[in-house]
Amino acid sequence: METREFEIRTERLLLRPHRLEDVDDIFEFARDPQWGRYLTTPMPYLREHAVEFVEDRILTSRDLWPAWALVLDGRVVGGIGIEIDVEYATGALGYSIAKEHWGRGLTVEAARAVIDWAFRERGLAKVYAYADARNTPSLRVMEKLGMTREGRLRSHRKLRNERVDDVYYGLLREEWERDDS
Repeated sequence: METREFEIRTERLLLRPHRLEDVDDIFEFARDPQWGRYLTTPMPYLREHAVEFVEDRILTSRDLWPAWALVLDGRVVGGIGIEIDVEYATGALGYSIAKEHWGRGLTVEAARAVIDWAFRERGLAKVYAYADARNTPSLRVMEKLGMTREGRLRSHRKLRNERVDDVYYGLLREEWERDDS
């Protein structure tokens, strides 16, 4: 797949494949402990972690785990991806954005574009997402996307030596198409 074919434009963002030159932008926002509070990223977040992340995104198959850098005004301000389960035609959506851009609707804007891409281009039957139950802003993103809360998995995983609950939300293709028309 050509890089240009993999770009998505929204009202304010360019979603494009990660590049090696993204490391500095990603390190700049990812080293903020508040940004990574609910994520499985290492803390403290070092520049070498940003290098590993970008290299991993470049090498990971776009067929199974398409991912995009979120570019605003020429700078990478976040990322979004969807891990695709081909057998079940489902995709697990994941996203993050720099703290300075929280609350501006950019994550929802990017996620809408990726969800639409996943249903149209990949023919998925369902897109789902989950977050640490304490991560209220992320749960609000899922709700703004029209996702339905499907459940809370208690003490589901360990995050920095603490057991945490995960809340799952899902969106079916027919719901998306109905709401999109």
